[in-house]
Amino acid sequence: MNAPQPAPETLLDERDREIIQATQKGMPLAVEPYRVLAQQLAMPEAELKERLQRMKDSGAIRRIAAIPQHYALGIRANGMSVWDVDDRLVDELGKQVGELSFVSHSYRRPRHRPHWPYNLFAMVHGRNREEVEAQVAEIEKLLGDACRSHDILYSSRLLKKTGLRLRG
Repeated sequence: MNAPQPAPETLLDERDREIIQATQKGMPLAVEPYRVLAQQLAMPEAELKERLQRMKDSGAIRRIAAIPQHYALGIRANGMSVWDVDDRLVDELGKQVGELSFVSHSYRRPRHRPHWPYNLFAMVHGRNREEVEAQVAEIEKLLGDACRSHDILYSSRLLKKTGLRLRG
């Protein structure tokens, strides 16, 4: 399934561009970030939320999400756990895995046999590899007999994550 594609740049009006520019370096670190941002932009909070939702629905922006600074939080081990799960159960079990507090994101992917048997991915983070392995063991228990095999792919370097950026 393909995400909606944005129309040409005319899709965004000047107010949308102001919102994007105000959020390029992140949302305000506040209990009510939308309220704070709306105040900064001198607009009603409801309008801000409506515009962000419209941009998301149109495909102009993909998502609004927190991007934690893992190292600042003491997180040094990042592991993508990959699972060979019974195809009849992968959607149901994948949803349960994604709801675990220590899983930042999970998704289903096609297998590429014979070299890649895995169809469920779940990203976990820990202070060290032992913590990640303990979390993966919890996922393994949850999956039970529906899981035939798994592995952990550890990050070898930290990649810089950025949000939407407007050109010129």
